[in-house]
Amino acid sequence: MDYLRLGSLMRSVRTKKRLRQQDVAELAGVSQGTVSLVERGHCRRLSIEVLGQIAAVLDVRIDIVARWRGGDADRLLSRKHSRLAQRFAALVSERAGWTFEPEVSFAFYADRGVIDQLGWHQSCAHLLVVELKTEFTDINELMGTLDRKVRVAGAVAASRGWTPRLVSGWVVVLDTRTNRRHAAEHSALLRSKYPADGRQLESFLRNPVRRTFGLSFMTDTNPGSGGQDRRSPKPRPRRETSRR
Repeated sequence: MDYLRLGSLMRSVRTKKRLRQQDVAELAGVSQGTVSLVERGHCRRLSIEVLGQIAAVLDVRIDIVARWRGGDADRLLSRKHSRLAQRFAALVSERAGWTFEPEVSFAFYADRGVIDQLGWHQSCAHLLVVELKTEFTDINELMGTLDRKVRVAGAVAASRGWTPRLVSGWVVVLDTRTNRRHAAEHSALLRSKYPADGRQLESFLRNPVRRTFGLSFMTDTNPGSGGQDRRSPKPRPRRETSRR
């Protein structure tokens, strides 16, 4: 991150909004000295949370890009996503009445993207939009992304000759301790947005007669990848006690 550039932007936006450093500090819940440090590019000693609070007051978005061994991070995440997609495909492959298409791209004016899995149930005229997530971090972005894909799903279906009466959405998250913790931190919001859970996915697929939104956790196909949270401990070898 270029801290000097970030500081210059923060200062320029503050000036444009006709705010004093003290005004920003009070709105962000920090000290005036902290705002001054940010504007002078001395951000290394500050937490990401503090930077985010100041940026939010100024409507500045901070993007943090994680890299690992050059481009290997993208390939690693892609493999995780691919394994999760394979696991979901195996789950739905034998569901009577359903047809699923992976990686369905769309482009309608400003709406562009890829639907991870698009399901179609002919007899119920039901369309299912599935969002696969290997990392469960930005809850608001997740909800916005799925809402957008559900909104354009009818037009995507029409291009395939499908006429849906119902459109549902489901989020499938890789089952890790970190993802579980993030979900627990936003449980009330997620429950209101996605009231169905993994226990109801099977019944929904068997009888998709109601519009449904749900979220479930799923392990990937590689047992050594960390997707399985509940591992049985290895039995300890018994020690033989000598008798005297």
